[in-house]
Amino acid sequence: MLKEYRTISEVVGPLMLVEGVSGVKYDELVEIVQQSGEVRRGKVLEINGDKALVQLFESSQGLKISTSKARFLGRSIELAVSYDMLGRVFDGMGEPIDNGPAIIPEKRMDINGAPINPASRDYPEEFIQTGISAIDGLNTLVRGQKLPVFSGSGLPHANLAAQIARQAKVLGGESNFAVVFAAVGITFEEADFFISDFKKTGAIDRTVLFINLADDPAIERISTPRMALTAAEYLAYEKGLHVLVIITDITNYAEALREVSAARKEVPGRRGYPGYLYTDLATMYERAGRIKGREGSVTQIPILSMPEDDKTHPIPDLTGYITEGQIILSRELLRKGVTPPIDVLPSLSRLKDKGIGKNKTREDHADSMNQLFAAYARGKDAKELSVILGEAALSDVDKLYAKFADAFEKEYVSQGYDSNRTIEETLNLGWKLLKILPKAELKRIKDEYIEKYLPADEE
Repeated sequence: MLKEYRTISEVVGPLMLVEGVSGVKYDELVEIVQQSGEVRRGKVLEINGDKALVQLFESSQGLKISTSKARFLGRSIELAVSYDMLGRVFDGMGEPIDNGPAIIPEKRMDINGAPINPASRDYPEEFIQTGISAIDGLNTLVRGQKLPVFSGSGLPHANLAAQIARQAKVLGGESNFAVVFAAVGITFEEADFFISDFKKTGAIDRTVLFINLADDPAIERISTPRMALTAAEYLAYEKGLHVLVIITDITNYAEALREVSAARKEVPGRRGYPGYLYTDLATMYERAGRIKGREGSVTQIPILSMPEDDKTHPIPDLTGYITEGQIILSRELLRKGVTPPIDVLPSLSRLKDKGIGKNKTREDHADSMNQLFAAYARGKDAKELSVILGEAALSDVDKLYAKFADAFEKEYVSQGYDSNRTIEETLNLGWKLLKILPKAELKRIKDEYIEKYLPADEE
């Protein structure tokens, strides 16, 4: 039974107070019906005695509270899900915005999801190929992992996100792979870039897009990633697909959370964000994973732009605690013309060891990866030393390491946004670069792999 009240007492900005209510719950959906029949939507932010504070999804402009009534729907926000969602574009509230037909739902799912029982979680260990060497070769993504991208304002994380969405696949299981892409608080120009890119390359056919624009209400920004994750859980656990969820930009999501928290007059935490920011982010990130006995999986790549490039800012800081590593984009590499500008040394995938090796990528992957990391780190040190003391201060071996570091950035990390390398191409390229160094320096690789994979000297 729907509860209706004609006791709307005041409206301030996007907030509305309804008095004399009973049995109303936090997060419950509300419809505000005007005399003309126009309906606006909102949700319950707070309940105090018989008063309910409602946040409107749309603007409150032109709303006549004297003749309007508030209808409480007795449920929180739900998403109508169906296999036909693939290839479609939705707004942040799950309504189609691509001029296509309405979705005929198989079921409706609460966007807040249900927690996965830890005992039924399966360990992430299958390799996902993104076609990007700096990720596949050095910071490998595995199925069921959450691996964020830490970016900065003006860095090309949108291009990287579109590239991963286009190219990612599970080897041997390409047919049952899907991407759910959530764009949170982006500009119209960015939204147009993602939609046209996916349509142009045909990636749209296996993608579900949720687009929330910068001028949409803050409350919609909070629901957009949860809409995407609900669609992903349905496709993964009920339809058996391997789903990659890309959410950009988590910083816009956190700003919306701060705005709503301020409207509720909550006590602010660090930098004005609510004290429950960690818990709130965890309720999203922890929806990634694999479940024992289920074919599908949900893998997450949240993208966040660090305010002032500060890794200690609350959003990247808390994200780093919850997720399994991070991919870091570098302004310095971008200035050098490296695309994508992935800084491999501070980047990390904590589960990479589980997804590589024989029968997953290749037997030499772990050894060659360790050697590339070590050689690049030493090469960067050598280059810094030559800046301070001059190149004459470097030994012959150090000069080779400096040469390796330059070649590594130019050929291995920098591949452009249209290049889709197989894992074999990435591994072979690593070996080609290691050829710059004397064989005696390859101390981290087993002799049998050096014999088998190191390219022979050209006559």
